[in-house]
Amino acid sequence: MAYDYLDYPNFIRERITELRLQKGVSSRDMSLSLGQSASYINKIENRRTLPSLTGFLYICEYFDITPQDFFNTADKKTQKNKHLLAELEKLSPKQFEHISLLIKDLTEK
Repeated sequence: MAYDYLDYPNFIRERITELRLQKGVSSRDMSLSLGQSASYINKIENRRTLPSLTGFLYICEYFDITPQDFFNTADKKTQKNKHLLAELEKLSPKQFEHISLLIKDLTEK
C-alpha cells in the first residue's frame, strides 16, 4: 500500500488496525495492555486521535516490532519469519528438533 507524505495519519491508523487484527486482540484489550483507557485504540482507529511518539513506541513494543517494521509493509514475509524465529527460540532443544524434523518432512518432495 503506497501512501504520500500527507496520508501518514491514515496509514498509522490502518496499520495499527491491521496488526491488532493479526494478533487477534480487541481494541479494548490492547488499550488496557498499553496502560491506557479502554477506548484509547478505538479512538486512534476511528480517526479521533493519533498516538504520541511515546505511545507509538509502546504500540510497536506491544506488537514486538521496530518502528521500521511498522512502516515497512512491503516485506511481510520477513516480518512473519522474524516472528517465527522468535517463537522457535522459546523451544527446548528437544522441541526444536521435533519441529525441524516436521518441517523437513513437509518440504521434502
